[in-house]
Amino acid sequence: MAIAEVEKQGVGVSMLRKEDDRLLRGRGQFVGDVRLAGMKDVAFVRSPIAHARVKGVHPPEDLRSQVVTAADLEGVKPIRAVSGLAGFKPSDQPVLAFEKVRQVGELLAMCVADTRAAAEDIAARVELDLEELPAVHDMIAARDKDAPLLHEDWGDNVFLETFVDVNIEAAFDAPIKITREIKTARQSMAPMEGRGTVAYWDKRMEQLVLISGSQMPHIVRTGLAECLGLGQHQVRIVSPDVGGGFGYKGILLPEDICLGWYAMRCGHPVRWIEDRREHLTAGANCREHHYVITAYADRDGKLRGIDCEATVDSGAYSSYPFSACLEAAQVASILPGPYDFPSYRCRTWSVATNKCPILPYRGVARTGVCYALELVLDAVAREAGLEPHEVRLKNLVQPDQMPFDNITRKHFDSGDYPEALQRAIEAIDVKAIRERQKRGEENGRLIGVGHSIYCEQGAHGTSVYSGWGIPMVPGHEQATARMTPDGGLELRVGVHSHGQSMETTLPQIAHEILGIDISKIKLVHGDTEYTPYSTGSWGSRCAVMAGGAVAAASRDVASRARKIGAHLLQVHVDDVELVGGRVKGPSGSVSLEEIAHTWYRLPQNLPDDVDPRGLEGTVGHKPKRDTGTFSYAAHAAVVAVDPENGDIEILDYVIVEDGGKLINPMVVDGQIYGGLAQGIGTALYEEMNFDSSGQPLASTFADYLLPGPTEVPAPRLDHMETVSPYTEFGVKGIGEGGAIAPPAAIGNAVNDALKDLGAELVRTPMTPRRVLEAIFAATNADSQDHSDRGGRT
Repeated sequence: MAIAEVEKQGVGVSMLRKEDDRLLRGRGQFVGDVRLAGMKDVAFVRSPIAHARVKGVHPPEDLRSQVVTAADLEGVKPIRAVSGLAGFKPSDQPVLAFEKVRQVGELLAMCVADTRAAAEDIAARVELDLEELPAVHDMIAARDKDAPLLHEDWGDNVFLETFVDVNIEAAFDAPIKITREIKTARQSMAPMEGRGTVAYWDKRMEQLVLISGSQMPHIVRTGLAECLGLGQHQVRIVSPDVGGGFGYKGILLPEDICLGWYAMRCGHPVRWIEDRREHLTAGANCREHHYVITAYADRDGKLRGIDCEATVDSGAYSSYPFSACLEAAQVASILPGPYDFPSYRCRTWSVATNKCPILPYRGVARTGVCYALELVLDAVAREAGLEPHEVRLKNLVQPDQMPFDNITRKHFDSGDYPEALQRAIEAIDVKAIRERQKRGEENGRLIGVGHSIYCEQGAHGTSVYSGWGIPMVPGHEQATARMTPDGGLELRVGVHSHGQSMETTLPQIAHEILGIDISKIKLVHGDTEYTPYSTGSWGSRCAVMAGGAVAAASRDVASRARKIGAHLLQVHVDDVELVGGRVKGPSGSVSLEEIAHTWYRLPQNLPDDVDPRGLEGTVGHKPKRDTGTFSYAAHAAVVAVDPENGDIEILDYVIVEDGGKLINPMVVDGQIYGGLAQGIGTALYEEMNFDSSGQPLASTFADYLLPGPTEVPAPRLDHMETVSPYTEFGVKGIGEGGAIAPPAAIGNAVNDALKDLGAELVRTPMTPRRVLEAIFAATNADSQDHSDRGGRT
């Protein structure tokens, strides 16, 4: 193969994904594909009540040996996810409930049988004696002093309260003051593959093996070992192919602990595969936020300050390892977004309710804060009589300010936010949209254009997470690079892919340094037995952290290969270079295949001072600063709103993103497309409702709506590449960004379409019913105003 052809596989090349060859042919291996000899299936008895005292759990006498209750789990510790933030109240989540249940779907018993159907039949015969208690279903009411208590020893229902104040009083005399009450709906993450676990005890290794679709195998091992009282060397987590993670596959599950405990005692493997009803009604949720946010600005649109009170519904328990505080406490630190203003105040509450716990879904708190802040900025623009993008351009951090420390001490590494927004404005053609609005639509629909811009802190480092005090603080991310005797390469990393294309992109990084064809590079990941310790895949960190570690390990191997190659060429090591998979000297070259063959098969030909570590190295990596990378994007949407039936159609969508140097632009496009689909779901469709007794009201996808192909337009993408000064190749994290901005851009477009009616939506999802309610409320308010003025005159 010509060297020029090999070079087309490195960093910056849009290569087809290696993993797709098996995944698209149905040859992947997910947890549900695992078949082991003697394996039995598990079904759980779950609480049908959101809040109750457990008086008794009574298995059928003839099947008692096939049912496990809390009384059987002697010595098993509850799940406990703490935080070091001052005032945080921890919660003990029992593996099987025994005193109280605090959410619908909480585990009460485990039933084991030859098939899932038989296990469910046993579960149906387990009798429950539950004394129902008043449920806490509203996060605002949960803060009332007379609200029922989930955890009696707390004295209230607040996991954590935070407060930030930076000279807010200086903004109070601003001529423009805009306040909005904004809500985002609770959502259910919806990966194609639900959760699942297979567990067995390896007698030869004296080791519990858990096969689980986890984003964070090493973290799960730590938590599982602690709960079961095992040494971590006695626990092995194997994470095979994962059909979507999005944070939903990022925690230690009580189901994991139950199966692990049982597998240690029963002598055969056991399996639990989550069905969609369990997923929707009992699994983790996300994004239920409530904001009362005020913007202070001058008449020219310049921001004086932002004042906000934010409440996040954290559910019944603190999930391991993220804790219940992560979402709300992050609101206070990231609410300012990419804007530069002098005054700021934010108070947040992480509130416990009788709902399933929340997790950091794709974008974490950023989707909510972007929606709240960007809607308020559009309201400021309307009050000031300016185009919304003019207000943003006046307040964005400027490129000559980079690197920039913002009002909450976030350290922006690089970027040109105004350029991204200007590109989006030009691409969506705001002037043409305004002319179209003046002409009107023949079908009576109303056209609107909306914008949003955000920044996403990815690849958070030690200095950021050590302050949280949660059981997950990233340090040096390690990678192992090992050449094989035939000149191939094995990469071992502790992060795990659940759609990020790491089997393609990480070999591209190794190829960039070693020149080995990526068809000969194998990525080993998802197994704690064979991979370096890692906190896993979360927070848009894999390309920055694991990619940097792969680069460092590849360079380590390259330096040793150069020395062996120089010896074989009989020249000094300073006179050779590694190019295109060959060590080249002044008058000849030798391939990496020959060098590997010499190390493994012909050691007699090695120099006396050869490095005894050979062609294998494990190297750790941190960016030059571990404050994170800041990717960003400007989104622009054009919508048509039907005022007769409330229907919203997305007519055009533009995204201008900047993820630094792109390892594989095609993969980045795929990440953005997928994020956009989820963002559209947040904006227009997805909502997990609960009634006043804490009952979830969506148990199938007929009730919980997801956008399909006809609801997700093909966006127009524009890539900027402002490199980070702190990372390998200048890359930035980008995995979550596509999902952050769509609700704000679409929401602003809808409000722009409705502005002449005086209607405004401030809640997701923006359903047809809510559109009509907003129009009705505005019409009635206008009629009442005319009536009042008529009466006065």
